[in-house]
Amino acid sequence: MAKDKHVSETPATQFLKKHRVAYSEHSYDYIDHGGATEAAKQLDLDLHQVAKTLIMEDEDAQPLMVIMHGDREVSTKNLARQTAAKKVSPCTPDTAQKHSGYLVGGTSPFATRKKMPVWIEAGLLNYPLIYVNGGRRGYLIGVEPSALASLLDAKPVNVGLTKS
Repeated sequence: MAKDKHVSETPATQFLKKHRVAYSEHSYDYIDHGGATEAAKQLDLDLHQVAKTLIMEDEDAQPLMVIMHGDREVSTKNLARQTAAKKVSPCTPDTAQKHSGYLVGGTSPFATRKKMPVWIEAGLLNYPLIYVNGGRRGYLIGVEPSALASLLDAKPVNVGLTKS
């Protein structure tokens, strides 16, 4: 069940405080491979409004971040087209952690180890608030998508596929 307790700061929340961005905190019981679906279920949130942060690489092994609806998958073919890359593929968990500084399942788009281009599924920008990982497993933060896009210079894309 969801927990109503304060969570200690993470690099992501420190980053948001430094930039004076309001956010809400939402803790839940982390379950391996539960992802956004489990978080939305425990916190009684719309899965389409819960965003997952995915670390990928282009053909030159340069990292990039994709912020996607929790109930969608990324079309890497369409992402490559829309980002002018020849090829885009998901990173292994170890590589994603090296690029982001976060454990997979706890990857926040804020305060990553490496600065990388950020792409956000355009539909997420239509919500007044979206829920992204706050920098640790079992911890989401609610933020305005416009603040996320502005702080991270996130570019909108339309690369979401319905999960099969």
